[in-house]
Amino acid sequence: QVQLVESGGGLVQAGRSLTLSCAASGSIASIDAMEWYRQAPGKQRDFVAIITRAGYIDYASSAKGRFTISRDNAKNTVYLQMNSLEPEDTAVYYCHLLNSNIWGQGTQVTVSS
Repeated sequence: QVQLVESGGGLVQAGRSLTLSCAASGSIASIDAMEWYRQAPGKQRDFVAIITRAGYIDYASSAKGRFTISRDNAKNTVYLQMNSLEPEDTAVYYCHLLNSNIWGQGTQVTVSS
């Protein structure tokens, strides 16, 4: 079974950028789609972005224009580049395989004002 490990989180000031990585223990080339979710304190886990094997990409409205999802099949890694970060983006960010119960452990992103 594929395992996912996120990295790249941290503390940044508003307006700055971060790039998150999600490394899979196995090949992602045949995986239909991978997603990013986030969960702020006291709130539900929300969808952020998706990228499919065919190259389809979509974002939550809060992420459009600021976040970019990409995948590198050779490195079995999915990325989430986040620009113009806002305090409202503070959350634990999780990687997820579509249509599975496979999640990473999460990486904390904290944006200070």
